Amino acid sequence: MNGRSYYLTTLGAWKRDCGCFASSHWAAAEPEMQPSALSTSSHILVLIEADEGTHAFLESHPHYLSLPHPLAGLSVGAPASNLLAGYGVKPASSTFDAIMAVGRCHPLIRYRVF
Repeated sequence: MNGRSYYLTTLGAWKRDCGCFASSHWAAAEPEMQPSALSTSSHILVLIEADEGTHAFLESHPHYLSLPHPLAGLSVGAPASNLLAGYGVKPASSTFDAIMAVGRCHPLIRYRVF
């Protein structure tokens, strides 16, 4: 069974591993970055749909920062809020608030139940 989770990673790490995902959508961590200006070291926020084994691999991988579940009400933390500050994400922002802030510019990133 597949599940969806949010991660911060680099474009290069996503390109290397995207074949393992059922589906994924990403947005540049810096909203002013044009896709053509991104390099493999550019940070991205990515929504990944994959099986449990793939998510376990990503959560233990040093190039992926797993964000708390959007409905858990937990803060995204300083590393994530610093990377996503251009979208208006504050250090105390919950994952849901951060995802919805990025989702205003990139609708496929927004949290959806189905």
